[in-house]
Amino acid sequence: QDLCEDPHLFVNGISSHDLHQGILGNCWFVAACSCLALRKSLWQQVIPDFNEQEWDPKNPEKYAGIFRFRFWCLGEWTEVVVDDLLPTMDGKLIYCHSNMKNEFWSALLEKAYAKLAGSYEALDEGSAADAIVDFSGAVAESIDLVQGKYGEIISEQMNLFQDLLKVHKRGGLISCSIAASSGRTSEAETAMGLVAGHAYSVTAIRKLHLGERLVFSFKAEKLFMIRLRNPWGKKEWNGAWSDNSEEWKKVSDSERKHLGLTLENDGEFWMTFEDWCKNFTDVDICRIVNTSYFSIHKTWEKKMMRGAWTKNSEPLLNRSGGCFDNKETFLQNPQYIFDVKKTEDKVLVSLQQEDRRKYKKEGEGDSIPIGFEIFKVEDNRRYRLHKLTVQERVATSPYINTRTVFLKRILKQGCYVLIPTTYLPGITTRFILRLFTDVPSKLRELKADKPKMTCWSLLCGYPCRVTQIKVHSIEGLQKQGRSGGADPYVLIKCENETVRSPVQHNTTSPIFNTQVIFYRKNIDSPITIQVWNSNILCDQLLGQAVLAASPSDPGEQQTLQLRGRGGREAAEVPGHITIKVVSSDDFVEL
Repeated sequence: QDLCEDPHLFVNGISSHDLHQGILGNCWFVAACSCLALRKSLWQQVIPDFNEQEWDPKNPEKYAGIFRFRFWCLGEWTEVVVDDLLPTMDGKLIYCHSNMKNEFWSALLEKAYAKLAGSYEALDEGSAADAIVDFSGAVAESIDLVQGKYGEIISEQMNLFQDLLKVHKRGGLISCSIAASSGRTSEAETAMGLVAGHAYSVTAIRKLHLGERLVFSFKAEKLFMIRLRNPWGKKEWNGAWSDNSEEWKKVSDSERKHLGLTLENDGEFWMTFEDWCKNFTDVDICRIVNTSYFSIHKTWEKKMMRGAWTKNSEPLLNRSGGCFDNKETFLQNPQYIFDVKKTEDKVLVSLQQEDRRKYKKEGEGDSIPIGFEIFKVEDNRRYRLHKLTVQERVATSPYINTRTVFLKRILKQGCYVLIPTTYLPGITTRFILRLFTDVPSKLRELKADKPKMTCWSLLCGYPCRVTQIKVHSIEGLQKQGRSGGADPYVLIKCENETVRSPVQHNTTSPIFNTQVIFYRKNIDSPITIQVWNSNILCDQLLGQAVLAASPSDPGEQQTLQLRGRGGREAAEVPGHITIKVVSSDDFVEL
């Protein structure tokens, strides 16, 4: 039956106040919808051609009774079509509904999302961050406010405020919650009017200007404020700066109007950021990462890879090796290599597994614990890692059973391998990996285990030995010029391949940590490590070391005397080089 006589998708536009939670335990979904309603560009992606989908009472014959919605699913926009039959009881909607009885965008969006997840039941409990990612393709980061001590350490609090302010200004979406403690039931109300085990949407973040006579935390002239909305449309914070608190009397009418302060029990309220950090336990930050070249804000270079953890009894074909603790199988996971071209670059990594809510009916709807490791590897690596020898473990993500794992790191110039894993080996599912850097990273998957045998190999020869070298450092180089320093770099030469390190400026004891790997055809041809001084007109050789690099050589770190041109018996020159060399005649050993 018809629920009303004059139905509409939207009544007086779309607003974060439009929707209220029904009998489902999906406050997280309603909070995400409240966030979505704040961003026109985002909700128009989710509800495409909304004007054409609107009811038209003048042309009722055009109405087909179906509605289209779009969701970002594992890297692709997926269209979901639903009809206009909505669950009711006694003529009223029992799930998500609007303030206005004839407005239905939220109820229809919830139905489409339930169809995507497999059922309405699958939406009972979830994550606001997951829904926001599905609405926008954003990059989600979860922060534990208690573990990070944001309620105690003012400097951390200030850094977080600036970060959230920047995210909000640039179109990102934020939600937060209070974890239900063991002694408190979920959705129990605290003494301050907040609800535990319940998701809130962040609808504004501001610096509130106050009179000079007032002295509050942080600064005398400004108060750092955050506005939240309870999806229930009621039950608000009753502490300082709540709707009817005395503090608002000290703020001018114009400032209150600018903030959009309403003195109603509508579920929306302001708090100081300090109170927010002390009362909430978790925040989900969903960044809309800017990849447009036509922008006044920082532009990121994005690369996305689709992959899967798959099982195979053959170790070289298995791609589900579990986390780093599984020493025997860890390197059997998918491996992705990327470059950091700048001296230092901030890197954002997002690993997202497929949505498992569709398996909820089989009792397997929970996300799998996932994470990833990042290793600094040889500058010329082209094949998969089989053993960790000279490589440096530089970053480890949290391992957690959430759909998305996020990590921010500043990495130094070089080549890196990123290994996404499930926590336990032998688990299978699909994933997407997104990498954001300041300059192009050339992210690609390492698929081959060793050089491919071709017809050309029969004519030119096929490698018979693999050698890894790490140049750690050099000490005691001869001083150059009036400054008394040097600008050294190393060249590592093997057969017809040469790898050059970055220049270390104004030092006679440089630290390089440069790694290389060579697949050698002529094992009698030695490997030469040359140390050069960088000059404007002509670079100068400072010394070299010549290596046989045999599998029988010790694989430990060693320090060698630098020598002049010639073989291993050439005259000694100032300086000692510290290196590690590992060789094998088995390509899948290194």
